[in-house]
Amino acid sequence: MESHRNRTRRYQAYVSSLGTTQIHLRSPLIIAWWSAALPGFGHLLLSKYIRGFVLVFWEFIINTNANINNAMIYSFTGHFELAKLALDTKWMLLYIPVYLYAIWDSYRTAVDLNKIYILAKNENHSFAIFQITGFEINYLDKRKPWVAAMWSAFMPGTGQLYIHRIIIAFVMMIWWIFNIYSSRILEGVYFLTLGKLNEANHILRSEWFLYLPSLYFFSIYDAYVNTVENNKLFDNEQKTFLKKHFQKAHWMLQDMIAFKNR
Repeated sequence: MESHRNRTRRYQAYVSSLGTTQIHLRSPLIIAWWSAALPGFGHLLLSKYIRGFVLVFWEFIINTNANINNAMIYSFTGHFELAKLALDTKWMLLYIPVYLYAIWDSYRTAVDLNKIYILAKNENHSFAIFQITGFEINYLDKRKPWVAAMWSAFMPGTGQLYIHRIIIAFVMMIWWIFNIYSSRILEGVYFLTLGKLNEANHILRSEWFLYLPSLYFFSIYDAYVNTVENNKLFDNEQKTFLKKHFQKAHWMLQDMIAFKNR
């Protein structure tokens, strides 16, 4: 297998015990938009996991210390002077360059990977579709996109588990639990159901609450898109295998018509 990889310039996917990593066509604008929603998300969609996790971790650290989310809440409610006072300029000046870099780099990388995908698809080299280790088993298979999206809607990260994206599933679930706990949203919902609106507003920690929409919808989108692309990859690999092993080299359209008319 290693000698085959050494002769292969590009291949479309890599199946490991921790998940299936593949390249496919993406819209650079959508990737950039997710990076704008939360730095690192665009890179995670591109399967650039180390860079993506570093940028997400950076976002939590710098954003929290700069009080950006608090300032956003004040701005949304028209308290612009409080927004200015809330911002910590020492941390804010660190935030801006890396935020813009995350958007630019994810867009640039998406454009480059689209070009590489076109070359890899034309070369159409084979790759391992089954991996078994002492810890996990992974294999290329077709799954239902709406099921992946549904599970992510119930609990972010479980949609990724459904399609065997183990690392990102684990990290998404940890992020979600941490933010749910830090934002105290469940306590707020409890007071809201009792009709105690003031208590619900008072207990909610907005600096952590603002992370939740990005995490929630990213989990759904990532699970759905990757399920669709995994299904396409499965179909293409199956088609290539059948053509290579069962279709005769001289098989022509006339032969198919003649066979059908028998």
